[in-house]
Amino acid sequence: MDNESLKNQPEQNPWMDLVFNIALPSLIMMKASGEDRLGPVWGLVVALAFPLCYGLYDFNKQKKVNGFSILGLVSVLLTGGISLLKLDSHWIAVKEAAIPGIIGLIVLISLKTKTPLIRKILLNDRVVDMRLIESALATRNNQAAFEKCVVKTSWFLALSFFVSSLLNYILAKVLIVSAPGTTAYTEELGKMTAMSYPVIMLPSLLMLGFSLWFLFSGLRKLTGLESVMLLRNNGVS
Repeated sequence: MDNESLKNQPEQNPWMDLVFNIALPSLIMMKASGEDRLGPVWGLVVALAFPLCYGLYDFNKQKKVNGFSILGLVSVLLTGGISLLKLDSHWIAVKEAAIPGIIGLIVLISLKTKTPLIRKILLNDRVVDMRLIESALATRNNQAAFEKCVVKTSWFLALSFFVSSLLNYILAKVLIVSAPGTTAYTEELGKMTAMSYPVIMLPSLLMLGFSLWFLFSGLRKLTGLESVMLLRNNGVS
């Protein structure tokens, strides 16, 4: 893929993701789901509408299938289904643990395919200069060592999702104690969504950071290139 086509591709806005998927749904569930306002059912419906509609909008804008976006939409629909059908709150904890757990399994299963997920996420032409990396690896005859580095990084990345899965389950079991369909339940759901970032994202990001460090440290050693040369430079490569 050339630089011009890379530049023309729409980029995701992390701030919009945060506002529509976390901030607004949490605020509505915690502050507008009382009987004197939207009520528990409509409060949940309105809150879930934001990530659902934004997910569809982002999918249409990107013009490509994104596995993580699909999982996000499935998560939203499962939360709404469990809540509106008034199933036992235990299933919310199961659902919260299942989503990152499934992603972790996908990372590991992808190692058996021609294109491991780690390559699609980090080792692609939008992030690094793969032609330069592959040339340097071939010159040093380090292709096999590089594949081992990819496998180890994939395991570290999968572990970060498994830790997130466990923390999601614990957080849901601790916070969701009221019966589905009640105002208290909807408020607890909003609190859980809001707390998921500081409680779960921090350790997950630390583990993800370690995975990135391990991968690029290995790349530097195997290619003899510095990080500045490895990363995609839109003005040069």
